[in-house]
Amino acid sequence: MLLAIDAGNTNIVFAVYEGENRRAQWRAVTQVSRTADEYAVWLSQLLALEGLTFADLDAAIIATVVPAVLFDLRDLCRKYVKVEPMRVGDPELDLGAPPQVDRPESIGADRLCNTVAAHASYKGAVIVVDFGTATNFDIVSENGAFCGSVIAPGANLSIEALHQAAALLPRVAIARAQKVIGKDTVSSMQSGVYWGYVGLIGGLIERIKAEYGTPMTVVATGGLSHLFRPDLPMIDHVDPDLTMRGLMLIHARNAKR
Repeated sequence: MLLAIDAGNTNIVFAVYEGENRRAQWRAVTQVSRTADEYAVWLSQLLALEGLTFADLDAAIIATVVPAVLFDLRDLCRKYVKVEPMRVGDPELDLGAPPQVDRPESIGADRLCNTVAAHASYKGAVIVVDFGTATNFDIVSENGAFCGSVIAPGANLSIEALHQAAALLPRVAIARAQKVIGKDTVSSMQSGVYWGYVGLIGGLIERIKAEYGTPMTVVATGGLSHLFRPDLPMIDHVDPDLTMRGLMLIHARNAKR
């Protein structure tokens, strides 16, 4: 079985795949101070809940946009899974069509995973809207190449920045504001972030499609995708498992080599 690990700025996701079937998935807060042994204690208990142990795992792959956690995640795989993990971003990995951008080495590993999974799952050109710490709009060409992107601050980042930068603005949760015009500070902040992002996302999708010039499928992923979907009819699919499925597909492609 494969242990797939996606380490993002906010969360680390661990998943176990048996072939193309996902057996289990868990999420932890990203902490650069966590050691391989601490990961192992936590993960061993979760594996046991699924009737699994480290002995059932015989392969591993890691994607991370947080370099500081890579050492301990690799150590986890070497020490407890007894394998050398693949790492998305290593130049020897086959990802399919090469990226069509100026600096391919700068593309985040999670975005490469999304590209591979989007091309495998949807026909034609694709816009992947990833609602994470940043809101990424990644363009996947008809032949599966990452061919450009737009990066905007994530909704959670924006609402936290309001609280941090303005003394009188509280920390509030993101929610769908029922009305655009707020009647108090909290509802006004929620409206600004929610409806502001609806406008931003919809406007950027429209501009990307116009500039690309051919029909495109829009796929949303990430934690807030379900929240925004009802007010964004231009989103064709919500696919929360896109990144992890990409990790599994990249491993499968390279394990055959």
